Amino acid sequence: MLDIPSSVSVDVEALLAAQNHMGVCDAIEQYAPVGKPDTMTTPHFPKVAGIDSTVPPPAQTVAPASPTPAPPSSPGAPPAPAAPGAPGALIQDRLAGWVSDLTTLHELTERLARTAVMDDALHEVLRAGAALVGARRGLVVLEPADGLGPDTTVGLGLARADLGHIETVPRGATSYGRILDRTDGTGEPEVHADLLSEDGLDPRHRDVAARLGYAASFALPLATEAAGRLGAAVWLYDEPAEPVERQRHLVGLYTRYATEHLARLLELERARTKSRTITEELLPPRLPRVAGVQLAARHRTGPRGGGDWYDALPLPEGALGLTVGSVTGSGASAVAAMGRLRASLRAYAVMEGEDPVAVLSDLELLLRLTEPARSATALFTYCEPALRKIVLAGAGHSPPLVIGERRTEFVETSLSAPLGMLACWEAPSVEFSPEPGETVLLYTDGLLHRTGDPMDRAFARLHAAAAGVPRTIRNDPGAIADHVLHTVLPDGLDAADSDEDVVLLAARFE
Repeated sequence: MLDIPSSVSVDVEALLAAQNHMGVCDAIEQYAPVGKPDTMTTPHFPKVAGIDSTVPPPAQTVAPASPTPAPPSSPGAPPAPAAPGAPGALIQDRLAGWVSDLTTLHELTERLARTAVMDDALHEVLRAGAALVGARRGLVVLEPADGLGPDTTVGLGLARADLGHIETVPRGATSYGRILDRTDGTGEPEVHADLLSEDGLDPRHRDVAARLGYAASFALPLATEAAGRLGAAVWLYDEPAEPVERQRHLVGLYTRYATEHLARLLELERARTKSRTITEELLPPRLPRVAGVQLAARHRTGPRGGGDWYDALPLPEGALGLTVGSVTGSGASAVAAMGRLRASLRAYAVMEGEDPVAVLSDLELLLRLTEPARSATALFTYCEPALRKIVLAGAGHSPPLVIGERRTEFVETSLSAPLGMLACWEAPSVEFSPEPGETVLLYTDGLLHRTGDPMDRAFARLHAAAAGVPRTIRNDPGAIADHVLHTVLPDGLDAADSDEDVVLLAARFE
């Protein structure tokens, strides 16, 4: 902190007026002394973020009744310390209050900057705003002005049913509704210091306020010139109240920063949603129904989108083609390459599906000619469900897993390089027959990579998960896939952001 020598002459009235008309940093810059400050003994101000429900007011000294002239000092002696009621002490207190405000804002904005998901950021904005304005409850309505969404409502101290009650109030009668309906999307806050005593209050709004037990509200737009209007934040008081000018100033500074942060998260979330949508559209919308076999698939993609695919294709004479694969890389280019390869593989499967080696050989030639910078792993199986006969070929892909009452084992396949790695790819096929009631599980390497374990331990974890499938769900391939997925990737690893896609395709033979 800074200590102001008592010899500095300051117009206190001008200082107080300036505090209300300029930012904290501007005021500190204007009234900071020139030269090296003396040591200051002002007490340390408590930190607020995440502890107190209100911002601690800056320490104030009693206004001086009449200045007492300082005794004359001898030449060369240091200046006498400021009297408790002198203007210098008042300036020190004001500066201490400003420093406390800056510290509070720094802590709150740092906590907000650490959020990487929109929902977490909205909850943090509510908590920080409640601390700044001295409220206990509130809600944020996210409704971007461009109409592209996502639209959502998040509450603090309000259950989902409470938010439902608030949403029954006519939009024009709510603080956030009036803010969101403004043409410019910005403007002054909406303050209702004594909501229930206001004339002309909408009857439904009065009923909801009485039911939920709030008597005052303070609402701010979440909008800046750069980000546009994103939504509105409302904080609710249990008793008639309103934030003082200092609290309004601090929460205004905070919400301007928060709006910019929310705008960045919104852009990122929209990009992820587009990537997921494109990936889902390139994969089969539903699995076919083929006599003698039940199918189920699970797919998890990372935030940038990956190149993993699965497919199930009915073939002539009651046969079925099953395939999983993965293109190297991530992002939009990998997703596009995946879509091209999957579409080509479907064509090759129709023409020569009985020979999986020929199918993958044609796919390898296409990949080498059209996308020489890429490689891919793939597994294609030709199934005859009536005979429970499977012929498969793999190119650098992990072997399928057979799950049954009497056995849980990996299918022995020949070693082969991925597609695009050799001048000419060809490897022998493998034939096997599952028993009635057994499930053949096809998967991509992302299931193993997401574990973070070495490959041998990841394979052991996968085998243990498959062997531990409960008897009660062995007749349901979807339940088997879910069990394996959540056992191999526990604690949300299956849904966590990752560069690795995960695909499981389960086929139970009757």
